[in-house]
Amino acid sequence: MTDHALRRRLVAALLSTGLAAAFVLPLAGDAVGAGATPARAAASAQQAGANAPVAQKPKKCGKKRKKARKCGKATQAAATPAPAGTATGTPAGAGGSGTAPAAAPWTPRPALYGASVTTKDIPITMDDGVVLRGDLQRPAGADGKPVTTPLPVIVTITAYNKTVLSAGAGATLAGADPGYLVARGYAQLTVDARGTGGSQGQWAAFSAREGKDAGAIVEWAASQPWSNGKVGMTGASYMGISQLFAAARKPRGLKAIFPQVPAADVYRDVVASGGQIDVGFIPLWLGLVTATGVIPPAYGLEEPQAGFTMALDHLMAGLDFTLPLATQALLGGDPAYDGPFYRERSPIEVLDDVTVPTFLVGGEFDLFQRGTPLVFERLQQRGIPTKLILGPWDHLQGSAGAEVGKAGYGSLAELQLRWFDQYINGIDGRLDQIAPLTYYEQGSGSWVRKARWIDSDLSARSYALSGDAVVGGRAGVLTTGTPTAGAAVVPPIPVTGLCTRSANQWTAGLPNTLLKDLPCFRDNALNDLGGVTFDTAPQAADVHFQGPLNARLYVSTPTGDGMLSVAVEDVAPDGTVTRISGGWQTIAHRRLDESRSRYLDGQLLQPYHPFTREAKEKLPAGQVAPVDVEIFPTGAVIAKGHRLRIAVQAFDVPHLLSPVTDLAAQLVPVTVHTGPQYPSVLTMAVR
Repeated sequence: MTDHALRRRLVAALLSTGLAAAFVLPLAGDAVGAGATPARAAASAQQAGANAPVAQKPKKCGKKRKKARKCGKATQAAATPAPAGTATGTPAGAGGSGTAPAAAPWTPRPALYGASVTTKDIPITMDDGVVLRGDLQRPAGADGKPVTTPLPVIVTITAYNKTVLSAGAGATLAGADPGYLVARGYAQLTVDARGTGGSQGQWAAFSAREGKDAGAIVEWAASQPWSNGKVGMTGASYMGISQLFAAARKPRGLKAIFPQVPAADVYRDVVASGGQIDVGFIPLWLGLVTATGVIPPAYGLEEPQAGFTMALDHLMAGLDFTLPLATQALLGGDPAYDGPFYRERSPIEVLDDVTVPTFLVGGEFDLFQRGTPLVFERLQQRGIPTKLILGPWDHLQGSAGAEVGKAGYGSLAELQLRWFDQYINGIDGRLDQIAPLTYYEQGSGSWVRKARWIDSDLSARSYALSGDAVVGGRAGVLTTGTPTAGAAVVPPIPVTGLCTRSANQWTAGLPNTLLKDLPCFRDNALNDLGGVTFDTAPQAADVHFQGPLNARLYVSTPTGDGMLSVAVEDVAPDGTVTRISGGWQTIAHRRLDESRSRYLDGQLLQPYHPFTREAKEKLPAGQVAPVDVEIFPTGAVIAKGHRLRIAVQAFDVPHLLSPVTDLAAQLVPVTVHTGPQYPSVLTMAVR
């Protein structure tokens, strides 16, 4: 890799990772929103996709615009049916088997235009007089000028400086190259959120004020003479979350959205896993604020004094508000607990107001591994046309979307074209050929098509922890039979997690950019020596599971508090340990809200903990009590001959750190109890 290419990847990685910590350190403000009414009848077609044939990825075409028309006519590999629940495999070719599809597969239409024109820093005035700035990219005619035909508009709202995005990191951060849609008759409007980039005001991440702005931006775009009144939205991460808040405002003209790797509940998804603070994001986020805050807007070249003043104002606003908030969280102040501040900034709280068709892309190793499926399920339950592709991606990979085509439906840009052509232009996108849910199955490398995340073919299965386990030594037993009594002491070793898939996940994929060949990113065996493990016998047949999992562990500690870091893993016959998913829980935050928890066949599958100051309660020293650890959702198979493992540790570095006020009480050994009296179990949904 050249130095130039490496620098670009690092810049893109830092920009992408920074957004997550914006949830740890958001600025004071209000709530959010925007949306429109979809055709509810389309929902049934969405469900039908689980049993419909799926168009395979088309042949790769040249990048030059002059080849666009030829590229659009390229033949697509023949599609084959993928019944609900069928693992079809990574579609390197035709893939799958069965009868021929009832309808011809979708193929991308050719480009209509060979060039585009971008107008920089268009002023967009909000109702309080604050001026936001947007860049508008439109197709160009033969004369090199923007076409005069009113066009549908794709809106992206970013807090990471549109000038930086357009300088080379845009494809990584915002997803597909907007030029693909522009060449096919769309206009692209990219706007700096209030208090960022070239926009005036004070940044307040995912606040009500920012949401109000989002709705106003959509309506402004719909009302311009270069617009035909129809609007869609794209973007990853921060830009994906902004779409959900915008859609909840129901602005006139919004027809469909396409969020990549969005959060649902910012506190539980990313701020404080299990009650500890996600410190892996803070330095990355501060670097982002510094890097983009001091970059003057494009108009600064013509108005240097105004540009410099705005950049300085943005930088000082970040330092004035975010650093104190971070300090309060780490010192055990109100930001360390869930409450109104985070409720206002969580899309899950406004999803019932989202009514536009929504296409989601998520990652199984993403920051928002927990949240993106929750967004999908909530919208699907309400009958909103919704799709989700969940791949083996970290946050940086999910934001770029470069591997989305492996799911078998075409590239990210082609999927956006299908989605927006259907719901904005009324062009048949053959969306019934895309299953509502498509996920990558760890362990098999297959892509599974399903109608729902927790589908009717799933049943709950619990594996009991049995007998004793020793740190760095003998594993306990994981069994569906009757467990034997025992115990395992988990010591507080403050380096566990340091070189693992978890470390990469919770720094948003930045380590994978440079260090992906490190063996410890692929094999968790060394890290497991820092805790205790419980293994099944080699499986007699494949065990497929999907969705969230729960680890109910009966524990005791000398202080009544402590940290549980739990990993669900696959142990191959050669001893290689692959981390599938994980979860975290502090003992003092163990209180369970049963009304908001999720059950399958009467067994707890996804616990919900309040994480409020009022709900926090230490155990009496030495007392044994159950603690439910939410294991983030995934899809995997433990293959025949492999073992299922649960690994328990007391740290996950560099991901989590206790608030200073809790640190002493949590730096203690935790004893996990097993047996009929203390039925510690791992529960999952199997098919």
